[in-house]
Amino acid sequence: MNSGTHAGSPAEAADADLVDGYVPDDEVLAAARARSADLGCGPLSAGAGATLRFLATTLRAKAVVEVGTGAGVSGLCLLGGMVDDGILTSIDIEPEYHRAARAAFREAGYPPGRTRLIMGRALDVLPRLTPGGYDLVFVDSAPVEYPSCYEKAVALLRPGGILAFHNVSGTRVTDPSRRDPDTLALREVARAFREDERLVPALLPVGGGLLVAAIA
Repeated sequence: MNSGTHAGSPAEAADADLVDGYVPDDEVLAAARARSADLGCGPLSAGAGATLRFLATTLRAKAVVEVGTGAGVSGLCLLGGMVDDGILTSIDIEPEYHRAARAAFREAGYPPGRTRLIMGRALDVLPRLTPGGYDLVFVDSAPVEYPSCYEKAVALLRPGGILAFHNVSGTRVTDPSRRDPDTLALREVARAFREDERLVPALLPVGGGLLVAAIA
């Protein structure tokens, strides 16, 4: 008999609450999360944010790219793990999101020189960035763009750098009856991570599923 819990069970819900509550938001992060709710751009969970900060700290990251600025929640997590003079490049097409993120970074005490907010489509901006010049690339944008972002993001990373895609898990990915464009794109990028011999991948059960890989 399988003694594990079933998806959606009370035990799994309790585990998710424990993960998200383990490293609580500070006041600035909580305020950014509230702005995100007001703007309707769902932020990553506290557990996923803590994982991003852990990864940035482990890498002693100096240069990070973020696709999907939102209201600055993920940016705050990444900046919190980067070295003191590290620079976060954050890409989003929505000017309102950039304004909210700038407010969050300012409230956290980060000088303007620590962040570079670029307005535009990720697929247009990523090819203009320095190949091999980044420690970490985090993608949290429209899932349908994930496969196209994937190759461009890999090209930006140095050896040992880390690639992370948000929300690549759950029934929308595993249910074979789901054939919508977003679900098909998530399956495609998950398969690409697993089959790419340049990558050492893992799927972490935080937030909506954090698909990560290190450049071998």
